[in-house]
Amino acid sequence: MKFQHVQLHTIAGVLPPNIVSSAQLEERLSPLYQRLHLPEGRLELMTGIVQRRFWQPGTMPSDAAVLAARSAIAKSGLSATRIQAVLYCGVSRDCVEPATSTAVVRKLGLGTDTLNFDVSNACLGIASGMMILAGMLESGLIDCGMAVTGENGGPLVDNTVLRLNADQSMTRQSLKHEFASLTIGSAAAAVILTREGGHPVHAIASASECANDALCRGDAAGGMTDGSAPVMKTDSHELMVQGIEVAARMWRNLQAEAPWNGALPEIVCGHQVGKIHRDLLFQHLGLSPELDFPIFPETGNCGSASLPLAVSLAEERGALRPGMKLAMLGIGSGINSLGLAITW
Repeated sequence: MKFQHVQLHTIAGVLPPNIVSSAQLEERLSPLYQRLHLPEGRLELMTGIVQRRFWQPGTMPSDAAVLAARSAIAKSGLSATRIQAVLYCGVSRDCVEPATSTAVVRKLGLGTDTLNFDVSNACLGIASGMMILAGMLESGLIDCGMAVTGENGGPLVDNTVLRLNADQSMTRQSLKHEFASLTIGSAAAAVILTREGGHPVHAIASASECANDALCRGDAAGGMTDGSAPVMKTDSHELMVQGIEVAARMWRNLQAEAPWNGALPEIVCGHQVGKIHRDLLFQHLGLSPELDFPIFPETGNCGSASLPLAVSLAEERGALRPGMKLAMLGIGSGINSLGLAITW
């Protein structure tokens, strides 16, 4: 999908205040580690994740999303009245019904005619929201829209620790399906797209393989708010292998659509999973790891917030500079993959 009238105007990320290191998480897992004779330090060694962050107790996903939205609006210099559509794109939601976007719109004090709804696509939520907004902008349906998320991974990590310590039948083999849950962190992000005045979004490409939708499953009972008890089962290795194959098809599609005449991007911001995943993905796509701007060592996997947060921090820290060719790449369970070609 090529675009002529879509601009990434502003992107903003917010990091939660509470830092939990991988070493601290392993301390909480000491009953399990002792029972299975697991060496300390394996979590950081296998993932490259040094720490992750969590919100203060009582923080709702919409609360986190509003922090990012307000940051993006202030950074943009635009009036909030310009925003005609708000898409909430997180895995974490305040409730099943109504849409969490309604709480975001209310807390931001936006107008009563603001179009809003939720987008659910695992870790690709924000990228999917950007694709939907891009189509609305290109068609002229709106002039300005926002995709926002507030991921609250704390309940999942806390419940995983409780379950693993209590389950006397847990083995090293069965632990593999729980491992991904221990890489999760929390964060919020917001992206404002407009028809003019920002960074051109040239193309968005996708690929999927939905026969693999069982490789990562969150249970239907648990939410992502205080008091919930979410459970996620993941075949991490197979999801990585199959996800990279899907991403390779997406990458070929994006290269065909991007106006870069076969040139490679100058910086890549991807969904943040871990070191092994990043290295294999870049190898498979034929990209140098030097193009990557990784944040997973300090954030872990923040779901739909990871990709926009990486872009926001790359800009903030001077790695993403005006005129650079940026590729935003993501893989989400299901399996889906999305990529965006942008000139900064």
